[in-house]
Amino acid sequence: MVGPQYDCLVNPLGAVRSTFEKAMASGSDPSTFNGSDWGAVDVFRQFLFDEGSLSQVPELNPTTIRWIQPNTLVRFRGMIQDMLGNEFYVGAYKVPMGSSPDMQVWERRLLYCVPVPGQNSWTESLSEVSPNRCMDSTSQQREKRPRMDDDASDHMELVSDDECRSSSGVKKMRGEEHASPSSQSKDFLIEGISSSTSKMPDVDRNSLPCLVKIYDCPESELKLNDIFEFVGVFTLNSEVTLDKEDNTELSDSLFEDELISFPANKVPRLHCVIHRKLEVHDFLHSSPMIEPKPHLVREIRESLLGHLTGILGNDAIAAQFMLLHLLSKVHARVDNVAVGKLSLNLTCLSKESVSVFGNRLSHAVKTLLPFTCFIPLSVEYLNTASLAPKKDYQTNRLTPGVLQLAEGSHLIIDETQLEAGTLNSTGVENARLLKNLMEFQKVEYDFQYYKMEMTADVQLLIFSEGKSNIVPADVVIPFQPSSAGSIDAVAEEALEAWRWYLTTVRSLPHSIETEMQKVVENDLVAARQADRSLGSQDFSRWLTMGRLVSASYGETALSLEHWQMVKELERLRMERLK
Repeated sequence: MVGPQYDCLVNPLGAVRSTFEKAMASGSDPSTFNGSDWGAVDVFRQFLFDEGSLSQVPELNPTTIRWIQPNTLVRFRGMIQDMLGNEFYVGAYKVPMGSSPDMQVWERRLLYCVPVPGQNSWTESLSEVSPNRCMDSTSQQREKRPRMDDDASDHMELVSDDECRSSSGVKKMRGEEHASPSSQSKDFLIEGISSSTSKMPDVDRNSLPCLVKIYDCPESELKLNDIFEFVGVFTLNSEVTLDKEDNTELSDSLFEDELISFPANKVPRLHCVIHRKLEVHDFLHSSPMIEPKPHLVREIRESLLGHLTGILGNDAIAAQFMLLHLLSKVHARVDNVAVGKLSLNLTCLSKESVSVFGNRLSHAVKTLLPFTCFIPLSVEYLNTASLAPKKDYQTNRLTPGVLQLAEGSHLIIDETQLEAGTLNSTGVENARLLKNLMEFQKVEYDFQYYKMEMTADVQLLIFSEGKSNIVPADVVIPFQPSSAGSIDAVAEEALEAWRWYLTTVRSLPHSIETEMQKVVENDLVAARQADRSLGSQDFSRWLTMGRLVSASYGETALSLEHWQMVKELERLRMERLK
């Protein structure tokens, strides 16, 4: 255990150093720490989770970065937008009397993380942390350590003859001069940062990226576009420089590129001690993941369906399909089929009607789902937009595209903006990318020399006058509103209940009992005999709708009642299409 002189919140490096020194005192070999931990992570796990202190850790964002002090514990929620590879550094070293230093080279991963694309404001954390407490405590308790320079005498002051020390708060964190060739740029963590480097950072007020340094983590745990919460030590040095005259051999190094592409006064560093993958429900505030009891779910379903019906001008059928669409997600992949998706195309919409009903629906989706995006599809947009991420080998960075979205995102495409025109090569490629996302829930990433398909799980809603040919949806339904009256304001309690409902029931398991399987099979055969144009895609859509109808009522097995509802919805939809 770390003594009370080490406050994990305002002096995390003291806690790290203390556990390292205790491990050394017990006779541990620092060479065995490469790929393991010496107890520091356990200290933070106890502080954050066992003692329930996670809510005390300030969240790093454009607002809090103005008062968060360097070398303190912070948390950052974001999507992994780029994986920058690995960085080698000296994690521990000892200086025996009269001998050259014995250094242990360790490795860490570099992740470029950004706020989740399209994240809506209602998901933002309500911080319980007082800025004054963090600043006051930091000034009193931060451990005083001299900054290391290139002078070897400074290094000698930090080590004893037979003692092995961490070069950065141990393996877990440090990037000072020894940390690798790149460390000569004085990107460091354990040493106290001088007051001149803690001035107001020049960050984007609307979006704050973060360079996260990960230690001791299997590569399989971290994937591109996953959403994580990283808890670690924050450092922001606005005076980071690289002396090119003395370090010409570093011209192609990762760290120099890091300095050019990610200036420290714009992209803060976080040396991670704890990370956890986040799901959609982690962005709900006061809606715990309780068991979705059927009677509770039915009540919420009816109120939400009524709300959607009002937004859609009392078009009850469109509202039913809209509800199923909002509950859809990719549950599995069979061959090239994304099972569970249900994209929706509302037709018979003009620019004028979209300005009313489209705006209403877009606003409703933003208030219900955590991550939403909008594409005003036009010839000019298709010809100029960067939809697919592309690898830039000059900067060794993945340039993001519009379609690099987190799992669970919702995308609205307004095709009423589309007029006659000619698509250039970029436009043709972008149209293909949208169609590929719609049909297969995959996005092609352009690595110049090859293309790589990345799986996605994005709900797609299309507004159009006629059936969309660019993004052919699973369900096409003509929109038939009967009124355009005003919409009543929604209470926050209702919004929270609907958010909980959409998040919870869409993840319910699903099964079809043996008796219902026979009923479904007989109905599919009969439908095929009555209409030879029906194919496997139609039947797959019906089964998906059956699952979604069941889930909408909080049920995990398809019932005869729900199957009949699916058939009736399809009958009403086909009547409109005629």
